[in-house]
Amino acid sequence: MNNSVFFNLEFFLLIACSLAIPTAIYTFLLRSKSISRSSVLVFASLLILLSGIDFYLLRSLAELARSSTSLIDDKVFSHELSLALYLLPVVFAGIGVNLISHVLLTHLSRAEKAYDKAHPNDEHFL
Repeated sequence: MNNSVFFNLEFFLLIACSLAIPTAIYTFLLRSKSISRSSVLVFASLLILLSGIDFYLLRSLAELARSSTSLIDDKVFSHELSLALYLLPVVFAGIGVNLISHVLLTHLSRAEKAYDKAHPNDEHFL
């Protein structure tokens, strides 16, 4: 039996959460000609959730790599190279936050315009 972390379920989940699912989300978002705000919110929240799962899996794999006899595991998950692995979930979380911010700002802009249209005689503060 191989003692490498590259054969654990956590590693395959990390690949799915770091590459496969985000790529599918980005492909869907970029190929959609029209999409609802609620769908964008769901996909953005999913990206943020995936980044949290990635952090957990990376920490778990680092612990497993320390106890593993394989030197490659230790170099990938416990040393300087592991810093590069943490950048991908940070990017996903940042994109997710930006998408949520975009949806909220768009909603607020529309709500302000609707208010201005419904109350044309109200004084504005700005």
